[in-house]
Amino acid sequence: MDFPYDFQPRQIVYLENNNQRLYAEVIQVVDSRQMCWVRPLVLVTFRSEPSVTFDQLPSVTDLRSTADLFWYSTLFRPALDTEVIPFLVEQMATDPSSETNPIDVAQLNQFIRRVWQAYQDAQQTKF
Repeated sequence: MDFPYDFQPRQIVYLENNNQRLYAEVIQVVDSRQMCWVRPLVLVTFRSEPSVTFDQLPSVTDLRSTADLFWYSTLFRPALDTEVIPFLVEQMATDPSSETNPIDVAQLNQFIRRVWQAYQDAQQTKF
């Protein structure tokens, strides 16, 4: 099966689930297994109702100090520069924390579990 995207190292990609997106940097692609080694950058949580008021801006969690992921490349999508730059500007202005924040790790783990469950549910409905 041919994969529709040809990801390259250092490319920014995202995983999406409901109102959240995990933006990550590609470290390596393992085509033979359709897997991707990525370094999480930020988890963006969008509000369910679009609004231009300040309190409705998406929340952005810096995940640069969390562990890398080895995940199905077929679930990632390429991120457009214009969509990801606003989320990365503030985080890149500071160095990543040398210590991992347990709250950030928990948010990443919960997100990955939800993506995995949605993937499993989609696979079951195919059969």
